[in-house]
Amino acid sequence: MTAPDLTGTPSGTKRAPSGKRPRLHPAWIVAAVAFLALVGAAGFRAAPGVLMVPLQQEFGWSTTVLSLAVSINLVLFGLTAPFAAALMERFGIRKVTSLALCLIGLGSALTVFVNQSWQILLTWGVLIGLGTGSMALVFAATIANTWFAKNRGLVIGILTAGSAAGQLVFLPFIAALAQNPGWRGASLLIAAGALAVVPLVLRWLRNSPADVGVLPYGAEEPNAEAADAATTPPLSGGAGAVVASPATSDSANAAVRALQVLKRASKVRTFWALAAGFAICGATTNGLIGTHFIPSAHDHGMPETTAAGLLAVVGIFDIVGTIASGWLTDRFNPKVLLAVYYQFRGIGLLVLPLLLGSSVEPSMIIFVVVYGLDWVATVPPTAAICRSVFGPDGSVVFGWVFAAHQLGAAAAALAAGFIRDATGHYNYAWLGAAAMCTVAAVISATIRKDAAKKVPAAVA
Repeated sequence: MTAPDLTGTPSGTKRAPSGKRPRLHPAWIVAAVAFLALVGAAGFRAAPGVLMVPLQQEFGWSTTVLSLAVSINLVLFGLTAPFAAALMERFGIRKVTSLALCLIGLGSALTVFVNQSWQILLTWGVLIGLGTGSMALVFAATIANTWFAKNRGLVIGILTAGSAAGQLVFLPFIAALAQNPGWRGASLLIAAGALAVVPLVLRWLRNSPADVGVLPYGAEEPNAEAADAATTPPLSGGAGAVVASPATSDSANAAVRALQVLKRASKVRTFWALAAGFAICGATTNGLIGTHFIPSAHDHGMPETTAAGLLAVVGIFDIVGTIASGWLTDRFNPKVLLAVYYQFRGIGLLVLPLLLGSSVEPSMIIFVVVYGLDWVATVPPTAAICRSVFGPDGSVVFGWVFAAHQLGAAAAALAAGFIRDATGHYNYAWLGAAAMCTVAAVISATIRKDAAKKVPAAVA
């Protein structure tokens, strides 16, 4: 039996001749479809903040109840991610992605029938949580690590921006539909957006370069093994360990693999540093701003459509910031980038209570632009550290780090809802989040440079 090489292509597999390579490498087609899939899956990320007030007005549910639905969604969003990464390795990216989009579409469509609070927990929380978790940011890392030997940071940045693009595309329409004809029309729009991408995924999203007989983009056939060994530290000190790693075992159970990777990663200090920082990242993005910015602005007399427009601007600059962060990650120390990103975010949250009002002032525009540039700029450097420290396990490790991101988001979404119900405002939530960002900056700055030398050996 022939062993696969480091690109995932078995020996003897037909590859495109080096002198007759296609003008456009298939990796870029896969990346484009992956981007569209992330756009389609991102519709719900824009929904809770916009739909929270209409649901409260129709059913009389408290902010805490609706925050609980979002928290369940975010918990499943996070905990599904590492298992989804392992499932993509086991069953292929295309199958898992298609199923995830269908779950998002089903959960969003069923939302129109809810009339009791437990039903919104089931649709918003469980169904959409499982679907979006399988389409989490670990999907971007898996695509980049599988299809690209160079420019991985840039590719992760572009794909991560797909979520921001989804927010940008859906948010204004969701806000408009929530007012006329109502929140049910907005839910159907989210379902349609997710399901519309499924045919493209089934047709164009290939599982690996081996499926089309090419090497990953940027890999040179004569030196592919040497190049990869030079850029990806092996887990047990030799190239043979990479081949023997569970990452390449087709027969490995996906759940077992994900748990084995967690066990190995949990022995490395860098994993906990990344997880702690990313938990704070989730708390200060999806958990607070994504869920509670519009209700908070509404408390200050700002129309919901205006607040939704501000979040759409966040989405615009998120695209710019994330792609720029990917470019920077390919060139600068990722831990320094993380520290800077978190500290700037903390400063923004510190001043936010002073900026909210019934109208949009220039200072609020500055906040929106800066926060947008910083929204998920943390993803490329975090994924890069996972890849460099954990080698073949990097994508699954990033899945677990992303799980921490969503657990932080879930805790923040629920806590902010409780604070709002208890005090009548969100000020303590914003100030607490600002303090947490400073903690994340310090943690990121202290990530050890020699962590890669201390990663436990992978056991086949």
